[in-house]
Amino acid sequence: MGRKRKGRAISGWLLVDKPAGVTSTAVVNKVRWALQAQKAGHAGTLDPAATGLLAVALGEATKTVPYITDALKCYRFRVRLGQSTTTDDAEGTVIETSDQRPSDDDIAAALGAFRGEIMQVPPQFSAVKVEGERAYDIARAGEEMDLAARPLWVEKLEILARPDPDHVDLEMVCGKGGYVRSIARDLGAALGCLGHVAWLRREWSGPFDAAEGLSMEQIDAMAHSPDLDTHIRPLEMGLADLPELPATPEGAARLRNGNPGMVLASHVDYGTEAWASLDGQAIAVGRYKAGELHPSRVFNRDG
Repeated sequence: MGRKRKGRAISGWLLVDKPAGVTSTAVVNKVRWALQAQKAGHAGTLDPAATGLLAVALGEATKTVPYITDALKCYRFRVRLGQSTTTDDAEGTVIETSDQRPSDDDIAAALGAFRGEIMQVPPQFSAVKVEGERAYDIARAGEEMDLAARPLWVEKLEILARPDPDHVDLEMVCGKGGYVRSIARDLGAALGCLGHVAWLRREWSGPFDAAEGLSMEQIDAMAHSPDLDTHIRPLEMGLADLPELPATPEGAARLRNGNPGMVLASHVDYGTEAWASLDGQAIAVGRYKAGELHPSRVFNRDG
């Protein structure tokens, strides 16, 4: 018989407005401690220097993390023009400079090449794996790598402000796997002036918004108290991009055991990924086939 996991069996989402200088892992550990939760994870790493939304999944909500990771997300960031750095952000060492400064019109014209389906090479300092090692570990050892370009969907990329000739503030809405640092680096290269990220903030991801996130100070103040529980969002929010199919009571019982169960559906096609519910509560995620949901993930609300 396996050892029982320590802590409270709570499931849902806690939204955090991450400050600069803290790792995403440290935020998750703080939330888990404050709620005395058995299990926690996050939907999309933010670099330590970055701020903004970090959606922390608790308990069974960790099974919905891939759907938030796949969702569109919005970043606001400042590009420092005229400098490239080892890390493509302000944390790195400046390795090259340029006196060239593009006009607002030049920048606006160059942004067009970064919208839609683009190919993006990750930064040398990134979590991409190279022959089993993280790229940032290899980069820290002083080695350069030829990282393969990866596809990225950029829904929106536009100028927010031009505070001075050395800086431009941008907003980007993109899909999974985007590196803002690569956008800054490649935009600087395209403009012939070099560039890196000066600061970065994630505004929203899928259904979650940074404006609704708690600060680390608020989490500390409410730690180990029922007040913090009131800020936990339903597990079901992580499934916002999938259709909901109400299950019959018999179907729900079968789904809870990992078997296909009957659902009520008239608006989804055969093979569509969806989630089954009973009284609004998620039971399972799976594929809809001929009146039944065939589960791939089952939610165990008993912990």
